[in-house]
Amino acid sequence: MAVKSSVIFAAGMYKILRSILFWFSPEQVHYFSMNGLKLLCSIGLRRLIAACFTPKKNPGKEWIVAGLRFTNPVGLGAGFDKNALYLRELEALGFGFVEIGTVTPLAQPGNEKPRVFRLIEDKALINRMGFNNDGVQAVAERLKKWRSSTANRPSSLIIGGNIGKNKVTPNEEAWKDYEICFKELHPYVDYFVVNVSSPNTPGLRELQEKESLRKILQHLQMINNGKAIAKPIFLKIAPDLSQEQIDDVIDLVLEIKLDGLVATNTTISREQLAMSPEQLQKIGPGGLSGAPLKQRSTEVVKYLCERLKGEIPVMASGGIFTGEDANEKLAAGAALVQVWTGFIYEGPAIVKNICKSL
Repeated sequence: MAVKSSVIFAAGMYKILRSILFWFSPEQVHYFSMNGLKLLCSIGLRRLIAACFTPKKNPGKEWIVAGLRFTNPVGLGAGFDKNALYLRELEALGFGFVEIGTVTPLAQPGNEKPRVFRLIEDKALINRMGFNNDGVQAVAERLKKWRSSTANRPSSLIIGGNIGKNKVTPNEEAWKDYEICFKELHPYVDYFVVNVSSPNTPGLRELQEKESLRKILQHLQMINNGKAIAKPIFLKIAPDLSQEQIDDVIDLVLEIKLDGLVATNTTISREQLAMSPEQLQKIGPGGLSGAPLKQRSTEVVKYLCERLKGEIPVMASGGIFTGEDANEKLAAGAALVQVWTGFIYEGPAIVKNICKSL
């Protein structure tokens, strides 16, 4: 009862805190909030935080996807913890899995700021971060330390590695960047996601074309099959693909025997938004995430799952804020769900609240 009261209190406090935080830059607030959570965990409050926000395990239900065992089906999508800085803290909030990245071979600063914008009326975000990250070697070193720290304490958190190419790498050589990231991260992550669908790196989405994808994925599969322990490889696709393009993706993943798909990334669409065209023009380009993406994401998930007939699992991402949203994705055939924008708007109780409804 005390823990339940703490969750209700925390949810109420977050609504108040969010109204204050939303006066400030989204990117500044992100690091302020996560560093604050890290501080709380470091002074001995981690167990209390975990007790409040980690959902109860359901002994009658197992989530086994691509050979991996998840404590619950709610994960945090890539882009939130780009550099594997907050794994211990995110684990305390109850996430079943966390996807780090997008990671590139070389560190890069990303696009100019400001590059994240809130659309509060739409419960959405627009971002054009541009794969800002510390580079694969720095991220791999942090993951190595994480693995060492969990050797002395049990951890069931599944870690995904979302990999991409550097902005300066031409598309014809993109496969080399994915290879570098794959090899560096392979000992430390549980699965990979190949990101060719972000709208914020010029020309990246061209790699979703069938032949470009084949070159990247076949090469990674070859490397993976040569490892003592192969790691599942997922492909993340955009919601803006045509049905013909989605069919090409399906044919390719079946041909290559890929382990899974993530549907979907952010969208370049600006349809049915409360924000005015003038305000949107002032914000400029970027990927839209959040509630406006929910319907299209579900449509893509449903189509993929119907075509794949259970042969390849699909992680659903896009517009998930509540248990009802998550159940909609699972009813469409998804094996797991990922949140991101929903986490920003709903707060630290999002995993527990979703898991209550499943």
